[in-house]
Amino acid sequence: MTERLSTIAEHVLEELEALVGCPAEGVTAIRRDDDGWVVTADILELERVPETTDVLASYEVTVDKDGEITGYHRVNRYLRAQVDDR
Repeated sequence: MTERLSTIAEHVLEELEALVGCPAEGVTAIRRDDDGWVVTADILELERVPETTDVLASYEVTVDKDGEITGYHRVNRYLRAQVDDR
């Protein structure tokens, strides 16, 4: 199962980079749903100096049971140094 999740995560990062045209930072969450998987990934939308002021965004990506992306949308935008106290 862990290998399958790793493969899904890598695929989502590659595809999301191509879709939004920005470099992927990494996957922050993967959860199962009725139709497959929901993956949350962070994307570097704007690179700045110093890098603590980079603008990143979290995207929620839906993936079907075959591992193909069926949709995505941005759920959050934040500075790299920003702390979320949820």
